[in-house]
Amino acid sequence: MILGNKRKRALVYILLLLISLICLYPFYMMLIMGTYSTYDIGKSASMLPGSYLLENLKTVFENGFMIFYKNSFYIAIFTTVITLIVSALTGYGLGKFEFPGSRFLMIFIVIAMMIPSQVGIIGYMIEIRYLGLGGTREAIILYYAANCFGSFWITQYVKTNVPTEVLESARIDGSGEWRIFCQIVVPFIKPALMTLAILQFMWNWNNYMLPLVLLNDVDLYPVTLGISRLATQYATNYGAQICALSLGTIPLILIFIFGSRYFISGLTAGAVKG
Repeated sequence: MILGNKRKRALVYILLLLISLICLYPFYMMLIMGTYSTYDIGKSASMLPGSYLLENLKTVFENGFMIFYKNSFYIAIFTTVITLIVSALTGYGLGKFEFPGSRFLMIFIVIAMMIPSQVGIIGYMIEIRYLGLGGTREAIILYYAANCFGSFWITQYVKTNVPTEVLESARIDGSGEWRIFCQIVVPFIKPALMTLAILQFMWNWNNYMLPLVLLNDVDLYPVTLGISRLATQYATNYGAQICALSLGTIPLILIFIFGSRYFISGLTAGAVKG
C-alpha cells in the first residue's frame, strides 16, 4: 500500500515537472532569442545562448528603455496602492454595513464588471481633458483606481472571512470604525489584498491600449509602448525587441515568485474543506 502511494506520488511529480517544462519553454526560448541577431534568428533556431546579447542590450538602453521602466513602475505601483485602498474601504462598507442604496451599488459594480473597459475610453478622454490631465501618467492611474473587480473581490472576502462578532466586540470596547478597519479588518483580508495587488500590478504593467490612447509624449511611455516603439524604429531588429521583452517580463516573474504564497492563500481562502 505504501509502495503504491509512493509510485502515484512519483507519477504526479513527473507529470507536474513535464507540465512545468512545457510552460517554461517559451520563456526560455525568448531569453535565448534575445542573445541572437535578427539574421541568426531567421537563419536557424537554437536552444543555446548566442553572442549578440551585449549588442541587443546596447540597442535597447540607447533608446530610453530605463525611462520606460521607470514609467511602468510609477503607473503600476501608484495604481495598485490606490486600488487597494479604494477596494478595501468599499469591501468593508458593502460587506459589513446595510445602508440605503447598498444593494443597488453592489448590483452596479457587478454590471460594470461585465462591460469591457475599452467602451469607456472615449468618454474618459473627454473627462480628463476637462480636468487638465490629458497626456499624463496620472490619467492612467485614475482610470484603474476605482476597480470594480477589486471592490467586488474584497466585498465577498469580507463577507465570508471577517467575523461580525469580532467587529461587534471591538465596538463594545469603544473602538471607532477607522481603528476597527485598520487593526482588525485589514489583517483579516491581507491575503485577498496581496492577491489583488499582484493581479493589479501585472494588469497595469502589461497595459497597452490605454497608454497608447492617452499618452503622446515618448518620455512618458511605459515598457509596453517602449517595446512597440523599438520594434517600429528597428523593424528588422527582432533580437533587440525580444531582449527588451525579456527585460520587461522580469519584474512580473519576481513579483509572482515572492507573492505566490499570498496569491494562493488569497484564492483558496473561504473554500469548503472536506
